[in-house]
Amino acid sequence: MTRLRSLVLIHGLMGTLNNLQLATSRSVYHAFAPDLLGYGQQAHRLSANLSLSDQVDYLAELIATETGQPVILLGHSVGGAIAMLLADHYPERVSAVVNVEGNFTLNDAFWSASVAKQPVEEVEALIDGFHADPAAWLARAGVEPNTERLAEAERWLACQGGATVRAMGRAVVEATGVPEYLRILRRVFERTPVHLVAGERSRDGWDVPDWALDAAASVTVMPGVGHMMMLEDPAGFGRMVAGLLDR
Repeated sequence: MTRLRSLVLIHGLMGTLNNLQLATSRSVYHAFAPDLLGYGQQAHRLSANLSLSDQVDYLAELIATETGQPVILLGHSVGGAIAMLLADHYPERVSAVVNVEGNFTLNDAFWSASVAKQPVEEVEALIDGFHADPAAWLARAGVEPNTERLAEAERWLACQGGATVRAMGRAVVEATGVPEYLRILRRVFERTPVHLVAGERSRDGWDVPDWALDAAASVTVMPGVGHMMMLEDPAGFGRMVAGLLDR
């Protein structure tokens, strides 16, 4: 029997990737999308000193439990940074990375940096405001609200509270705002296939350096979508990822 290959989906600062449907034509994947520490079913595991290294170690343990073989990591936004750190710290557990507008510099962490500086009460109030008007939250992200997107937005917003967003914002700034972070990224590109994915509308705002574009296994720009492409067009995003995996 052919062994299923494993794909681990790592969500960003807000939301979940547990609804991604992969219509792969030539490959069969076991895909799992765990909640990061402080999110969803792991909400009780939130620490004020939460770091991206904590998330990396947690995911590495999950990978060892779920599968006995190297996995493909797909990370979105902050999840892209976590995926790259995991590939560096545990290279024997990662066969490839799909980096979906993952953080390269602090220019990619502008919202994380903003909430990291705010009192937790202000961040809680901000998230409560998103809950009260998910259509406005989508519009702010450049996503046209419709019935399906509103339902998904509500599901994303239910995954974390303000304390989690603030703690992760601080963790992102601490991990990606130091020179060592870019050296880590270069190491990953040198030894692991990294596929870069961006939305057409958000590509220009992604601070991905030229050396990363040159070193990438592939570079894909998904047409007609922005940063939250998997919420905006989940079927199209699934097809795009499937195409990458089927190469």
